[in-house]
Amino acid sequence: MQPPQRRFRLLASLSALTFVASGLAATPGAAAETTASSRQQAYTDAAAEFGVPADILLAVSYLESRWDVNGGLPSTSAGFGPMHLTDAAYVTSLPREEEATDAPAEDSRGDDSRTTVKAPIEQPAEAGADPAALQTLDAAATATGLSKEELRTDVTANIRGGAALLSAYQQELTAPTGANSDVADWYGAVARYSGATDDAAAAAFADEVYATLAEGAARTTDDGQALALTARATTPNRQWLNGLGLRHLQRPDGLECPVNLDCEWIPAPYQVLPGDDYGNHDLGNRPAQQKIEYIVIHDTEGYYPGVINMVQDPTYVSWNYTLRSVDGHIAQHVKAKDVAWHAGNWYVNSKSIGLEHEGFAANGAWYTEAMYRTSSKLVRYLALRLGIPLDRQHIIGHDNVPGITPANVGGMHWDPGPYWDWARYMELLKAPIRGIGTAHGGMVTIKPDYATNQPAFTGCVKKGVLCAAHGSGSVVLRTAPDANAPLLTDFYLNGTKPATMHISDHGARVETGQQYAIADRQGDWVAIWYLGQKGWFYNPPSNPAAVWSTGFVITPKAGKATIPVYGRAYPEAAAYPAGVPVQAIAPLTGYTLAAGQKYVVGNILPSEYYRAVTFDGSSPGDWTVVRGETKYVQIQFGHRIMFVNLADVDIRPAVV
Repeated sequence: MQPPQRRFRLLASLSALTFVASGLAATPGAAAETTASSRQQAYTDAAAEFGVPADILLAVSYLESRWDVNGGLPSTSAGFGPMHLTDAAYVTSLPREEEATDAPAEDSRGDDSRTTVKAPIEQPAEAGADPAALQTLDAAATATGLSKEELRTDVTANIRGGAALLSAYQQELTAPTGANSDVADWYGAVARYSGATDDAAAAAFADEVYATLAEGAARTTDDGQALALTARATTPNRQWLNGLGLRHLQRPDGLECPVNLDCEWIPAPYQVLPGDDYGNHDLGNRPAQQKIEYIVIHDTEGYYPGVINMVQDPTYVSWNYTLRSVDGHIAQHVKAKDVAWHAGNWYVNSKSIGLEHEGFAANGAWYTEAMYRTSSKLVRYLALRLGIPLDRQHIIGHDNVPGITPANVGGMHWDPGPYWDWARYMELLKAPIRGIGTAHGGMVTIKPDYATNQPAFTGCVKKGVLCAAHGSGSVVLRTAPDANAPLLTDFYLNGTKPATMHISDHGARVETGQQYAIADRQGDWVAIWYLGQKGWFYNPPSNPAAVWSTGFVITPKAGKATIPVYGRAYPEAAAYPAGVPVQAIAPLTGYTLAAGQKYVVGNILPSEYYRAVTFDGSSPGDWTVVRGETKYVQIQFGHRIMFVNLADVDIRPAVV
């Protein structure tokens, strides 16, 4: 979800910008860490100081941040450092500037034959923030005697703050304390650390922590520190959860969510509005009537409580699920059988499930491990239940959804943005991104090293200002095999000018997991076909931005100089029954797919249009699927997927 025309951005003052750019690694405490074992020792020392088992401290930190420091940037729920100490009051106190854009608003329903449904101006980021879950840094400051600035910016102080909180929670439960105490008895304190307000959410977080304990973990952090947690099988004493006094939510029958996840039902309203209008979704009968092809990943551009209020507004738009950052709690709003208005493209809406993740595509540089984990479990459950392949042709971002007509392309949203860690997410889905074959296979799968790949984006806090360095799954494309060559051009985003490095401008940007046909190679530079152009990126074996792959590609049939590309796969006119208006098949004329070019095949799809224009299904043909003889091929044409008519192309193996 991105705001339509204007949105509030959190802007840092000059001093705050200096802090964000320097991050945790620039502080005296972090600078003192010169060996790979020093961070591990910091956890050991903090655990001993506050009487917490070191393994508990490490496991909690792993579930929050995977032990990363994220360059000192706050998470999408205002959490700082490896212990994710939250300070929403500080983040939202930074000066704000309202930034206007000239882009048209996205019509969330994405059906140009109906009245547009545009989300109202987004609320300020702090609206609806939960002070308890988003302000744990205050308690850490009290418990340690450290300043809030130290806890935000010094990595060792941050770890000590997390240990102090765990110790305080354990003492309040009158549970056994001490660095050598039984880790099984820390279940209640771990559950409280989640910030959850209901027992199921707190328990789900604690169960993930104890699963991490059982599995063990080892990795090098984003600032080069090697850490390890030795696997140890533990049966937690869940009775300690009872002492937290958390509310208990009844889980209703029919909730579409794995039984081992914390989920609740907060329905999006389906009701009549003035002027023969209705909101905020459409009834359907999926997948019996129409196959669901996609799961679309969004971010909320607002904090969880405020977003939950919005989805319950019948005049607003809708999506299927919302996920909370601090603990991964899930709320379902629209059943899978019905069609939510979330992706800005009616064809995609009618064939997709939409998940909104608490966060900010630009202002929040990282998403919590807790939310990644619950999201991946939900998506895996839905994909297996609905027969959706677990790949990046079907698990897509809102930024991968095409505009339906030339007039709509420029206003399409770009969330979850370049800081969403697709490589980590696909690992959690048990569908890791891997290379297959060699350079002669004719394809690449984008896969930079997330932590060290740090494109120089601008505009995270103010237009033209360099964003703080942070890992990303995005790779930029140039017009020549030269680091100083201009970026490619996206006609609908920048006209005839090159794309920019602005955080929202993906006109010359590919994303982890996306696949492209190789167009050329020069040394360590690789060119791919992208929006009708050759796009070059640097791909040295020592630090690859992509892995070699193999598969199938399309190319225009012989004799066709160019073929059209489409933002939706609608049927031919003859397919529509009497009384049902024919929907236009509108090529995206600003793009060119010429002879000799190749694009990776993502799927072969029937032409379909789901007719749903009235509240009660009373219009001719309402609540039915119109299917034609035309078939389409889904291709990775640029940053977004698009469609070509199967009759216009040949499909062949991608080989050089």
